[in-house]
Amino acid sequence: MILFPAIDLIAGNVVRLKRGVRAHMDVYANDPVAVARDFASRGATWIHVVDLSATFEEDEDARAANLAAIRGICQVPGVMVDAGGGVRDLAAIERLANAGARRIAIGTALVRDAEFARAAAREFGDLVVADVAARDGQVRVNGWREGEDLRADDLVARLTDLGYRHLVFTDIARDGMQTGVDVEAYRTIARVAGFPVVASGGIATLDDVRALAAVGADVIEGAITGRALYEGAFSLEDALSAAAGEEQAC
Repeated sequence: MILFPAIDLIAGNVVRLKRGVRAHMDVYANDPVAVARDFASRGATWIHVVDLSATFEEDEDARAANLAAIRGICQVPGVMVDAGGGVRDLAAIERLANAGARRIAIGTALVRDAEFARAAAREFGDLVVADVAARDGQVRVNGWREGEDLRADDLVARLTDLGYRHLVFTDIARDGMQTGVDVEAYRTIARVAGFPVVASGGIATLDDVRALAAVGADVIEGAITGRALYEGAFSLEDALSAAAGEEQAC
């Protein structure tokens, strides 16, 4: 299982939100490239980066600072970047691709602009990833600020027809809360999608990482962790070992 340490960006700062709420923000660093280098030095091969300033449609200075940070992170040797946040047109995909991102997440547009979402998958193939977030089974969009009259299962079931073969699924109620993961929910989402899912939201302990990895790569492709790393619940080295199943092999 791939472990994705997370770097969420607002105006060039590394932050974490609770349940995606902008007002409930903790700032952990003001040098995201240094954070990425640290992750790489400890064994990370992928980093999950979210441009929250683009998601929240903040001012140009904030968005420019984030794009510069993403470019810098993409240049860190030995890591690949999964980037997203506010990707709602082809120009945004091209900006992130030119910055060096190896995966680019599309969220709101899956619901509100299916024509663009389909065109993105057709033009960019495996570079684009479906990014679905839900609370109590209902899809949330636009930085999770707005609800849709749409069940997560129903949206996920459409992804193959839209051309997507990679999926990040976020359990909003657990995101940034360190409350533990709902493994069965991810099993269900992967079964509906017909392909593996990257799990996001709630990782609190190494047992959560172990539980996701134990499901198997045909169901759980990877897992994203942020706050638990920043607050020292476990080390990145130990999380990477748990994700790879190396502890059981020893």
